[in-house]
Amino acid sequence: MPARCFVLLSALLLFPATLFGQARIPDKPAGAPSEIYRSVVRIEAAVQVPDYSAPWNSGRFGGGIGTGFIIGKNQILTNAHVVSNARRLLVTVHGSPEKYPAKVDFIAHDCDLALLSVEDFSDFDDFPVFKIGGVPELESQVRVIGYPIGGDRLSVTRGVVSRIDYSSYSHSRADQHLVIQIDAAINPGNSGGPVLQDGRVIGVAFQGRRDADNTGYIIPTPVINRFLTDIKDGSYDHYVDLAISTFPLFNPAMRKALQLPADGQGVLISNVISHGTCDGFLKAGDLLVSIDGHPIDSAGQILIDGAKVEFSEIVERKFAGDTVQLRYRSDGVWHDQDIPLKNLPQNQMYAIQYEKQPRYIVFGGLVFQPLDTNLFASESFNDLHVRALYQDYLSKGIFLERPDIVIMTRLLADPINSRLDEFQGMAVDKINGTTVTTLDQAQELLSQTPEKGFHVIEFLGGKRPLVLPADQVADANDRVQRTYEIDQLVNLKE
Repeated sequence: MPARCFVLLSALLLFPATLFGQARIPDKPAGAPSEIYRSVVRIEAAVQVPDYSAPWNSGRFGGGIGTGFIIGKNQILTNAHVVSNARRLLVTVHGSPEKYPAKVDFIAHDCDLALLSVEDFSDFDDFPVFKIGGVPELESQVRVIGYPIGGDRLSVTRGVVSRIDYSSYSHSRADQHLVIQIDAAINPGNSGGPVLQDGRVIGVAFQGRRDADNTGYIIPTPVINRFLTDIKDGSYDHYVDLAISTFPLFNPAMRKALQLPADGQGVLISNVISHGTCDGFLKAGDLLVSIDGHPIDSAGQILIDGAKVEFSEIVERKFAGDTVQLRYRSDGVWHDQDIPLKNLPQNQMYAIQYEKQPRYIVFGGLVFQPLDTNLFASESFNDLHVRALYQDYLSKGIFLERPDIVIMTRLLADPINSRLDEFQGMAVDKINGTTVTTLDQAQELLSQTPEKGFHVIEFLGGKRPLVLPADQVADANDRVQRTYEIDQLVNLKE
């Protein structure tokens, strides 16, 4: 499975935030502090979160406070998690009670960044603009500006760069990118705030850890610059991926068996995702030793700008259509291959989705939904077949046969479906003898009149099929719709 897919964050205990501590720096941003502070804005978001347990409902309402900062003409940079699922955004300037309506122009959930604009930027025309800097050195001092704990006044905190690493981004629950750790705590409200060094932005405050004191994380400039470059064409196209899994080669006996020298270089290819970037070039069992001329050590790391990072960082800075040069050994033959990079949309199976409505079908009180991480997080799936389908969706190429894994998630009680509780939480295999591959197809099959007068639904791992009398479904749908106050029995659009 690609490094960016299906990252379990529970062990890391990372969480999106809205404040970071910051470090002391010897100089101040360009302009007087009061001037530059005007360009750090407070963002108030009213949000509506979809309800995957009852997908026909409008979802629950909530709100939160975050921070943003001006980087150009009507361009306010912040975190994606500050504005995700927003129904209303209001921006407040330091020292002013006025609230300015804003909207999201671009949002990147995979790297937790968003770019906003306000309806009327004229009041901001003379505000200073933050400039993007470089990557700070270890032990160097930084300063973070923002609105922690939802406060109405700016807070400035300081910290020291304690680590530069390749780690998890908790907003999507699935992505890993370059991060910078600072020795300052993170509190709700400071997310999206600028992290400064030598008067320039060297990161965006975005998450922290519940299991550690005085530890905060910032999104570094390589990630910021990639986002800003990606959106120049008017759309955000997401990250590309090598779509491979690798295994470290620390063990001397394994290296000897693979006829590798004891030089601490190279990793073993353990899986190649079908239709991914490396499909047709690499295969399981190959040895990967360098990427774009950077030697890969036995832990899968390379040296960039004086720091060791995951070799995927090379790909992180590229776009679909760019090429990456790999040196690898396959079947005893060494290859130096330029490989074109491409997106793998199926990666989204393992990422939390935002700004999308749940897809579902309610049929005779049976609720069908496509499996994804939103659904997986909201339901307790104990069926081993469902868990295996989720786990192996990418690595075993299940998406090629079943773009949607359709699950019967709930049973809304009605006389037509009595004693059918055993099928809840199971994956649909066939409907009326036809293998189900998408939710749209499932709806089409259920809309047809079966030859023998009964809808027969088979489940993966099921001991018996579920059978419904076709001539009673319409009446059952009416009863269920009234009883459970469901406006639409079917939604196939995100």
